[in-house]
Amino acid sequence: MDYSAIYSAGLHDFFSSVKALGQYQIGQRLLIVALYAIFAKLTDLFIDKLLKRLASRTKITGDDLIIEVLHRPIYVSIFLLGLLHALIIPPALTSPWNTALPGLIKTILLLFWWSALLRGLNRLHEVRGADFMQRKHIDKDLLYLIKNVSRVILIFAGIAWVLIIWRVDLTPLFASAGIAGIAIALAAKDTMANFFGGISIFADQAYKVGDYIILDSGERGEVIEMGVRSTKIKTRDDVQISIPNSIMANSKIINESAPIPRFRIRIAVSVAYGSDLAKVERILLGIARDNSLLAKTPEPRVRVRAFAESSVNLQLLVWVIDPAQKGLQTHNLLIAIYEAFARQNIVIPFPQRDIHLKTGAGIREQPPVRDERT
Repeated sequence: MDYSAIYSAGLHDFFSSVKALGQYQIGQRLLIVALYAIFAKLTDLFIDKLLKRLASRTKITGDDLIIEVLHRPIYVSIFLLGLLHALIIPPALTSPWNTALPGLIKTILLLFWWSALLRGLNRLHEVRGADFMQRKHIDKDLLYLIKNVSRVILIFAGIAWVLIIWRVDLTPLFASAGIAGIAIALAAKDTMANFFGGISIFADQAYKVGDYIILDSGERGEVIEMGVRSTKIKTRDDVQISIPNSIMANSKIINESAPIPRFRIRIAVSVAYGSDLAKVERILLGIARDNSLLAKTPEPRVRVRAFAESSVNLQLLVWVIDPAQKGLQTHNLLIAIYEAFARQNIVIPFPQRDIHLKTGAGIREQPPVRDERT
């Protein structure tokens, strides 16, 4: 075997390939890549040496998280964009490199940002999740569900984008996904209704954990849990009621704790005709001001409501700081009013009936009827 001939042929092919590469402006392309690489490194140093230090001096924790998540994807993206720029300058590469290399770089660029978003979502849940749940009074199951749904959306969006980069026809995939989605929706109709009902309640902020609400059916209680499937309230009888979120989202709900937590109490008071109403008003206002558990603003007030058959009807209007104190403070105020009226000789009228018996010449006494039955 003539190895010298093989060596000469290989060397000729190599130099022919190098000569052919000369027409693709290799030097210019490498220069572009080098410039982008330098710019990417400068961006890396700017974020690492300056932005991180500035973020560490602020009281906001979110900026540290953003820089941590976006640092690497930013400078890597600059370098990959340099590669893309170098590939698209004329003359164009031959097939299949003119589509395969840009598609590969775009896929790598997408994967960097895709993984960064997923990592940022996890870090956000770890760092800010507990604080967010405490401030917004959100059940942890609901927050975990929102996180998982967000991850699924990001994963499917990333897969679809990769397929679009490689020019894959997505029509059959979307058709299959539509059929599967219809089947899942029909099988889990109630579960999906409760889930989206919970999302709408969270978005509308109709109530939160700790609020006192009155349901459309008349039950009143404190919201103790807002879950993925249902909302739980505890009545004043310490009875727990679970209501599916789909029902809560479509019902009329009275929130006694919103928009401000204080709640107004109306105390009905009746006094006899002839009573000094100015004195009655002073007594009622004094009782309200002496109660330290009532809100100082708005100030308590007294209103005359009606002239009834045997009494003048008034109302004492006061505000409690917490709706949970409604029953107890109503009890305390009624006792204080009764005792104060007794000390000040103010009559509280009550229903009574006088019977007048007439006797005289015009009335003849009837003899008793004898029962003659044997």
